[in-house]
Amino acid sequence: MARRLRPVGLDFTQIAPVSLVFAREVAAPPAAVFRALAEDVAGWSEWFGAVTSARPVEGGAGREVRLKGGTRFRETVVVAKPAEVYAYRVDETNAPGMSALLEEWRLMPAGTGTRVQWTFAADGPAVFRFLVNLGRAGLGRAFRDAVTSLERRLAATPA
Repeated sequence: MARRLRPVGLDFTQIAPVSLVFAREVAAPPAAVFRALAEDVAGWSEWFGAVTSARPVEGGAGREVRLKGGTRFRETVVVAKPAEVYAYRVDETNAPGMSALLEEWRLMPAGTGTRVQWTFAADGPAVFRFLVNLGRAGLGRAFRDAVTSLERRLAATPA
């Protein structure tokens, strides 16, 4: 059964009880990375290993995402600033424990490529916060693997 989460804004990355930040540089330019994140939502399952399906809803103002293991999210896009930032919050999920979740993908030019920074900002009861912090290494590995796959995908795609 889907549970509603607390709506949060972009500032949640600064005030969330748990805020995990990961970064990696890729060879693709910021505009190409942004297109993959924001405009090719269905393509997420091709490069982000945990995602089994993703689709835009409400004319691109939201997303429906399914993860391996059956977790589902209904999200609202909070900001989509081309070649700079793409962020969304979870509005509904079947995952237990969390009361708020926002993910931000910040893109910064790095030579001819992009520095991709992912912030995973969350809130929930103490046990949930503890478990998210405990899972930091796994989330970091998932991010690195996903961005590596995205970089390969972008390199194979004609501009």
